Amino acid sequence: SLFRLKDLELAKLGDSDVHVKMLAAPINPADINMIQGTYPILSPLPAVGGNEGVGEVLEVGRCVAALKAGDRVIPASTGLGTWRTQGVFPEETLLKVPSDIPVLSAATLSVNPCTAYRMLTDFQSLAPGDSVIQNAANSGVGQAVIQIAKAFGIKTINVVRDRPDLPKLVERLMALGADHVITEEMLRKPEMKDLFKSIPKPRLALNCVGGKSTTEMLRHLQPKGTMVTYGGMAKQPVMVPVSAFIFRDVELRGFWMTQWKKDHAQDQESLAGMMDTLCQLIRRGQLTAPACTEVPLQDYKAALEASMKPFTSSKQILLL
Repeated sequence: SLFRLKDLELAKLGDSDVHVKMLAAPINPADINMIQGTYPILSPLPAVGGNEGVGEVLEVGRCVAALKAGDRVIPASTGLGTWRTQGVFPEETLLKVPSDIPVLSAATLSVNPCTAYRMLTDFQSLAPGDSVIQNAANSGVGQAVIQIAKAFGIKTINVVRDRPDLPKLVERLMALGADHVITEEMLRKPEMKDLFKSIPKPRLALNCVGGKSTTEMLRHLQPKGTMVTYGGMAKQPVMVPVSAFIFRDVELRGFWMTQWKKDHAQDQESLAGMMDTLCQLIRRGQLTAPACTEVPLQDYKAALEASMKPFTSSKQILLL
């Protein structure tokens, strides 16, 4: 196994450092990819896994102004190494979050909801009543897209893989605010025409699968619509019929939250604005943490195995 639980010496607290007691950290697919070396970011080894989580500030160095003991913090960028009980981090690697939002919401805030929010706002200017189509709709990002879109008055068409407990999944996504939940097979059927009697064709498609699912989704996009790819779970390329380009002028874009954070490192306002909006939605109960299974750190092996199983509908969260 690539993993070991290890006791490390805590680094000394420098003037600009923050001593953090970690509270909870999820296991995301990208965390696993980073460890397997199939992700564009490679941490110098040995490294601590985990890119997301929430902690409580225990102590700050004498030059730290924005944070104080008792504050809740989340990572400001990728590669912090959140699967640990405590750590000493430079101040600029942390973002303060309100203490009145639930721990699991804070622990799962910096990747999936941010990705969902940016994709819904940065590619098409959507108005209430417009619609969005997405595959892997039960993923962490998918669940966030459903809830944020609902709060903005945007309709969602949510594509999932057929599975034994499909009615239960459909019910769960509808409870989150999904307008339509369909299987990939349904995407190819003529009945899709009926669906579009009650809802406009989407101007935005969000793809984290690739392969056939994506091509089918693209067929339902409005002229001049945009498809944003942010993952490739099927490990197959995105195939686009030439006619979609010529006659419907669709646009294909990509999105990676890590890159967005790099590009906006000097632009604290857009980051703060996004965080404020998301925290407001959480407070109002319009954005909840994804379905989570809480696992104590010492059971990390079971948590990692569970997170790699197909059709996983629950995110594994390490309690630290």
